Amino acid sequence: PADLVLGSKHFRREFVGVKPPLGIYIHVTGSDLIRGADGRYLVLEDNLRTPSGVSYMLQNRIAMKRAFPVLFDRYTVRPVENYPQQLLRTLQEISPTPKADPKVVVLTPGIYNSAYFEHSFLARQMGVQLTEGRDLVVNNNKVYTRTTRGLKIVDVIYRRVDDEFIDPLVFRPDSVLGVAGLINAYRKGNVTLANAIGTGVADDKVIYSFVPRIIKYYLGEDPILDNVETWLAGNPKHLKYILENLDKLVVKAANESGGYGMLVGPESTPEQREQFAEKIVENPRNYIAQPTISLSRHPSFFNETELAPCHIDLRPYVLYGKSLSIVPGGLTRVALKRGSLVVNSSQGGGSKDTWVIDN
Repeated sequence: PADLVLGSKHFRREFVGVKPPLGIYIHVTGSDLIRGADGRYLVLEDNLRTPSGVSYMLQNRIAMKRAFPVLFDRYTVRPVENYPQQLLRTLQEISPTPKADPKVVVLTPGIYNSAYFEHSFLARQMGVQLTEGRDLVVNNNKVYTRTTRGLKIVDVIYRRVDDEFIDPLVFRPDSVLGVAGLINAYRKGNVTLANAIGTGVADDKVIYSFVPRIIKYYLGEDPILDNVETWLAGNPKHLKYILENLDKLVVKAANESGGYGMLVGPESTPEQREQFAEKIVENPRNYIAQPTISLSRHPSFFNETELAPCHIDLRPYVLYGKSLSIVPGGLTRVALKRGSLVVNSSQGGGSKDTWVIDN
């Protein structure tokens, strides 16, 4: 429905009709998958704006190889270590103009961002410049980076800065994280942003519920992986069901991430449910509910001594340039609090190395 798209927090009216190079809007994808009690894999949510966590995948593999080299000698585990090179190749492929060696940079909000390690790690592994907004300048609708040898034109920006901070001339005027004039250069087709501005609409958990129908309508295909059953608080019938079953459901804010803005019904108190119900009624468009699914479990250590099963999910990564490539692994996130279903690192979750065995 148009009102849900237009009402999304991440909808950018300024980019209606803007087509990025190669017509690709989402170059890096990290959707979260779970496995239910019946063994089926389901898509829990999509991360299509600035998906993160890939550095954990890479560091986990490094640690495992150092600690258990014999296991890697015994099994043919497909490599993930070449992800930075795959990412660089993808970014070079989406250059707005064909070049032998397009200039790629990583744009970071800076050292105080929680994912700064990942930004610097990926830039270092790709062999490209890590930049902040102050390192870039726009002249005549072209983007340049400051170097010791003067200004150099930039073709592709792997941006880890949210839309609203990326250009103070278009979005938040108080932002010091972005680049003044960047959006005009982008509209003119002189620079590629990965991922494109406005892709946060696809992160919206309300929009997520329509993805199977979107696939069917636009592609004429059935999705390979199903969604988790979802109720929309913006639908009066769904709202009634949600409010009557808060103790059984997981309720999420449509545009929050990191485990924030969420109520896990079975783990909540009556007071928490009452407070959350008030929020839902006040702004029903902003909330969805899903059944409490017992995620699959994997052995993990508590306090470095006790081995016990912990709930997990999987975030595989997909790159899209001239072709699609799926990383043969991914980020397995684990709930390290006993009995918890929340795997987000910001809520105390951890991660595991993920193997794809090559037979």
